[in-house]
Amino acid sequence: MLRLASPVAPSDGARLCAELTHLAATGATEVVCDVSGVHPPRLAAVDALARLCLTAQRTGCHLRLRDPTPQLRALLRLTGLAEPLGLEDVP
Repeated sequence: MLRLASPVAPSDGARLCAELTHLAATGATEVVCDVSGVHPPRLAAVDALARLCLTAQRTGCHLRLRDPTPQLRALLRLTGLAEPLGLEDVP
C-alpha cells in the first residue's frame, strides 16, 4: 500500500511512482493509495495523483484510492481525474 499525506511535496509524486513501479515489477496487479491524510488538498497532491495514475496505466496496475476526503474528491472531479482514479460514481 502507498500513502500520500499532507503536506505533499513536489517530490512525493516521483517517490510514489517509483514505489508503484517496484510493486508492479514484483507482480502486483492492484495498488491501494491511502489518501486519508491529504487535507486540505492542494495542487501538489493533485499532481502526485495524476503522475501515479499515469504510472499505474503504464505498468498495467489498477490504482485504488483509500478514504479520499470530500474536498479531495471535489478537486479531482474539477481537474478531470475522478474518472481515471475510479471516483466518478462514488459520492
